[in-house]
Amino acid sequence: MNLDELLAALELTPAGEGRFTATSIDEGHGVVFGGQLLAQALVAGAAAMPAKEVKSMHTAFVRGAAVDAPLEIEVEVLHEGRAMGTAGISIRQGERLCTRSTMLLHAPDPDLVRHQPAMPAVPGPDSWAARPDSHGWERRFVDDVDLGDPALVGPAELSVWSRFPGAPDDLTTSQALLAYASDGFLIGTAMRPHDGFGQAQAHVSISTTVLSHTLTFHEAFAAGEWLLLHHEAPYAGRGRGYGRADVFTADGRLVASYVQENMIRAFPDGQAPSGGARAKH
Repeated sequence: MNLDELLAALELTPAGEGRFTATSIDEGHGVVFGGQLLAQALVAGAAAMPAKEVKSMHTAFVRGAAVDAPLEIEVEVLHEGRAMGTAGISIRQGERLCTRSTMLLHAPDPDLVRHQPAMPAVPGPDSWAARPDSHGWERRFVDDVDLGDPALVGPAELSVWSRFPGAPDDLTTSQALLAYASDGFLIGTAMRPHDGFGQAQAHVSISTTVLSHTLTFHEAFAAGEWLLLHHEAPYAGRGRGYGRADVFTADGRLVASYVQENMIRAFPDGQAPSGGARAKH
């Protein structure tokens, strides 16, 4: 599948003041991928204040969204000043609230102070096997880690090279594509230290979902160029997981970070799907 399908999902249709409708990509799971909802919320919020950049977005995932129904997106401007602005973004399907986001936008100021951590010392993307493209999204896993294999045990860390070749180079689209990419790795990262658990079991024999996701953007970047997404999951327990990631350009600039809280638990009695099917959330 090519990038055009993903970019088409980011082309929101105006439906009134601060309102949009959008379509979804069918990833084959019967529900909308959370990264798509993050990306669409970011595009909608950015449109409310086009003179500013998106600085951060915190999203609570309330309910799953169905792929066969349109999405309704509502943006409320909470504050707009010269330097900063805040907006609330809700995504619904009919009466069902699917996600609610709070977005901070800003007009960047010149440096007064500056520092950042060093980029992890890992080989570049050409050192690792290419994975099948998804909507024009290229991924290379450092050490060729397979998150889906429950027999492969490793530290609760994961580095992934990511790019969307041919993507438009405007900042909002790049931020939206990174939002899409950021949703898919931290649950699997939390499972890595535990023998017998892997991401391939998610929604089949293990009940998992993203509960909240916070993205913070530090610098401008282009999603069409290689980015290193370095993940760590320092805590898992009580049916939950917590993970975070830093995003670096190939030349070592820290351009974004994200934090995720998720659910990793056994299915409640009687709710596990049968015959290896996937659960519908």
